[in-house]
Amino acid sequence: MSTSSEDEAGAFRALADPTRRQILEDLRDGELAAGEIASRFAISAPSISRHLGVLKGAGLVTERRDGNRILYALAEEQLAMHIGRFLSAVCPEQVVLRHTKWRKAEGSEPSAAPSARADGAAGS
Repeated sequence: MSTSSEDEAGAFRALADPTRRQILEDLRDGELAAGEIASRFAISAPSISRHLGVLKGAGLVTERRDGNRILYALAEEQLAMHIGRFLSAVCPEQVVLRHTKWRKAEGSEPSAAPSARADGAAGS
């Protein structure tokens, strides 16, 4: 059994719930106290606490104490790693195209053909 496979499965289980996805969206601009997060939802604070526990267990959020408050932050690298690895496996052509577009936007590959693949393989 691979630990990264288990971690990835846990991340996708955490992402399956719309409340947890909304919490992640709310955290995109920076950390929030548990009470601030709970106030954004029409469900009980203990329910939000359970959702935060699932997200923390999946490694998608971090927490730190500030006095009597618990502050949560998005673990962007973990989220991107899990989603990116899955997308790379399922849609490798799209990942290559996205990287090509980023390079073009930065000006480092102005003449790259849209159908060119970074791995040198012929397009389908």
